[in-house]
Amino acid sequence: MNITFDQYKKEFFLSFSKIIKNDVEKIVSGLVDVKKKKGRLFFLGVGGSAANCSHAVNDFRKLCGIECYSPVDNSAELTARINDEGWDSSFSEWLKVSNLTSKDGIFIMSVGGGNLKKKVSVNIIKAIDYAKKKKTKIFGIVSRDGGYTLKKADYAVLIPIKNKMLVTPISEAMQAVIWHYIVSHPKTQINKTKW
Repeated sequence: MNITFDQYKKEFFLSFSKIIKNDVEKIVSGLVDVKKKKGRLFFLGVGGSAANCSHAVNDFRKLCGIECYSPVDNSAELTARINDEGWDSSFSEWLKVSNLTSKDGIFIMSVGGGNLKKKVSVNIIKAIDYAKKKKTKIFGIVSRDGGYTLKKADYAVLIPIKNKMLVTPISEAMQAVIWHYIVSHPKTQINKTKW
């Protein structure tokens, strides 16, 4: 089935209209708390969401003054971990070396949020489990049913998407819309954008 621009636009704005504003505002409050405690924020995602994580690290560091990192920004370490130890532990082992603490936060961007039964995004699931052990705050922007992330996160936004053919493109586009709102929020933004 081919999707026209008008159909895509309609589905995108339908999803956007169903996002729960209060969930986004809770993420803002949680991030303010992490910053206040001088905690760090670790962005985790795979595929297109990984690229979004890399971009978000830039925005949260530059505009909000929050110390942020993502394992996807060091392809040598990430691929060495995958090669030597396996995909499933690639994020959790990286977080261990980062000395994750209760002051920090992990921020998941994922289409499905992880599903152990289907063995999808198991590295995100293991990272969440490790963060829970360390009493680290868990943030997420997810779609579909939200998967493991939505069940375990302290603060999460679910992106409802009606058309199953558009789950990935709308989810990943909406991640960017939401995080750009968050870094522009008066409670988080400390530096202005140039344009």
